[in-house]
This record gives sequence, C-alpha cells and structure tokens, in this order.
Amino acid sequence: MSARPASGNDTAAALRATAHRLDAEDPLRPVRERFTLPEDVVYLDGNSLGALPKAVPDRLARVVAHEWGALGIRSWTESGWWEAPERVGELIAPLVGAGPGQVVVGDSTSVNLFKALVAAVRLAGEGRDEVLVDSSSFPTDGYIAEAAVRLTGHRLVPVLPAEVPGRLGPRTAAVLLNHVDYRTGRLHDLPGLTAAVHEAGAYAVWDLCHSAGALPVGLDAHGVDLAVGCTYKYLNGGPGSPAFLYVRAAHQAAFDSPLPGWNSHAEPFGMRPSYTRAEGATAGRVGTPDILSLLALEAALGVWEGVDLAAVRAKSLALTDFFLECVDRYVPAGSLESVTPAAHEERGSQLALRTPRAAALMPRLIARGVVGDFRPPDILRFGFTPLYVGFADAERAARVLAEELGAGD
Repeated sequence: MSARPASGNDTAAALRATAHRLDAEDPLRPVRERFTLPEDVVYLDGNSLGALPKAVPDRLARVVAHEWGALGIRSWTESGWWEAPERVGELIAPLVGAGPGQVVVGDSTSVNLFKALVAAVRLAGEGRDEVLVDSSSFPTDGYIAEAAVRLTGHRLVPVLPAEVPGRLGPRTAAVLLNHVDYRTGRLHDLPGLTAAVHEAGAYAVWDLCHSAGALPVGLDAHGVDLAVGCTYKYLNGGPGSPAFLYVRAAHQAAFDSPLPGWNSHAEPFGMRPSYTRAEGATAGRVGTPDILSLLALEAALGVWEGVDLAAVRAKSLALTDFFLECVDRYVPAGSLESVTPAAHEERGSQLALRTPRAAALMPRLIARGVVGDFRPPDILRFGFTPLYVGFADAERAARVLAEELGAGD
C-alpha cells in the first residue's frame, strides 16, 4: 500500500477527531454495550474468536444449575433441548439469507463440510466424476474434500476461485468455495460463481466461516445449494461453538448425508435397525447435540436483535477504509503492503497487511492492547467486527502499529 510518514500531532488530532465524529454518528454504537470487552484493549481478532456477549454467562449458569442440575434428563423435553439444533438454526438463517427450515446447528464446520460435499456429489449423480475445490481455502477444507472424493471415487481438482468458470464442464459434480479468503480477506463472487456452477449442471457448496455475521450472504436469493459455517467468529458463539449446515429446501428430499445418525432418523426414539431419514434440515443432524455450547450460542445470537445486516456491512467497509487511511497517514511509505483488495465488492470484514516483520510485530501489538493475529509467513490480520469495534479503535490500532514499526525489532 502507498503510505506517507506521519505529520506529527496535527495528523493524530485530525484522525482522532474524525474517529470521534464517526463513532458519534454510528447507528450500531449501542450494540457494543451488549458485549463484555477487556479494558483498554482494541479487539481485532473477532474473525478468529468473537467477543463474549453479556447474556451468555447468566444463560449458561441457568442451564447448568437449573436445566441440568434440577431438571436433569427432563430438560430434553421441558427445556427444549431436543429442538435446539433447529431452533438455533432459525436464528442464524436470516443472518445468511435463508428462509425457515433450511439451517440446522450442530457438529463442527469440518464435519458439516463433509456431509455437504458428499451430499452434493450424490445429488449430481452418475456421469460427473470431478469435484473442484478452492486451492486457496483454509487447509481443513482441502483435507475434507480429499476424504470426500476417496469415499465417492471422484477426482479432486484444486483451482483458484477466479479459475472456476473456465474449469467447469460436463464432468463437474460439485464445487467447494470459500466466501471470504481466511488469509487475505478477499470476498469472492458468490452470486456469479454459483450461477456459473449451475450453468454447468453442478452443485455449489460454500464455506461461510469468514462471512456469516459480517456481511449479507443471500443463500436463498443466489441459489446456493449447500453451505456451512462456524459460529465462533462474527456470530460470537464462543470457543468451539457448534457449526451450522444449510440445505436448500429444493434439495432436502434428496439430501443424502454420509453420516446418518439417530438424531437424523425420522423416528429417533423408535430404535429401528434400519435408517429412515428425517425430513427437512433435520436430516443434517448426526448424534447427540452439544447442549452447553449450543445454548451458549443461542444466548449469544441475542445481540442481533434489531440489527440490520446492511448497516453491519456499511460500517464494516467504513471501518476498514478508515483503518487503511490511518495506516496511510501514520506509517512510513513502503513499510506495509495491504493484500486485501481495495474494492469494496472484493473485501470481507478483515484486513491483511504484509511485512517481513509480522511474526515479531504481532506479539508486541498484543502487549500494547491491540489484538490481531499473525498468519505465516508475513501476514498481520485485523478483523473488524462492526457490532463492537469502533472508529477510535481503528485509529488507535493504526497508531500503535506505526509506533511499533518505528521502534524496530
């Protein structure tokens, strides 16, 4: 990125004044009060683990003391534990642009990805023996895709998202893509790529880990076939909170999970020796749900009450623009390179800055209260969660970054 040296106190005063004005005008500013945030810390790692919603501790305490402690096994019915995967799915559905009955919560992203990809291949049927996978994706996606093709006898074709339209053909069964690149923050063209996959007669599977809760997704509107996502990043569900699985309504009757379990049986308490799939997204369940994490997530999702995703997206772009402006003003030219696209339509809600000093810099930033993370070999990542990150946070983070760059190693 192009940068200019700081011009002293005037520059800092001007940027702080701008941050103060933008924070005062921010319609999402009151939502910050719904979170527990560390004192004197700028938390820019919500793209890895979201902050704690204030409602979660009391909810978990009640679950443990009353629902588990007092009611015990009765809570599967009396406290609604059994229906929790679908009930929490209905809370997530509008955040990813899905109508009712298409999202179920449970298991990990990796497990749900395996279900979705194998199911997509089975939907495609015979005569299609190739699976395209995003070669720039988070490593687990590649591992899962390799396991899926070993199971189904298909061939794996690693491609970059931009290469997908040119690699599609009559042999393509399914395509697995990430909505936002975990390393660079690049936002991929979900509508356009999904349309291209469908034109080729194949099925689109999307990993929404770095977009769910950060920007509008539009699963129904754009015809996505299957999708998965974690809930501990921008959805703030807590460490290891269960993931979600989206199964488009049009595919639910033919959805064939490679992991059938008693929770996805049409008669789960019938204890039948043969398997009959449940209807709807419930067919995506497998075993007993992780109730403590699931109900913590349910409480965490309360922070979205009254929140407009369009406002979240607008603030995300404004925050990242302002942070880049502050970096440009504070940091000497040539010290950093932004690898996140400048164009809004290609940017998620994180920024990735490249410097050969990244590994040494991030611990120093954290020690000074600016929490981001490092990705080898040379990337500083900063995640901007609009629900609780403000413009003053962005200015301070850029200023501290400049000071630590100037301090040397």
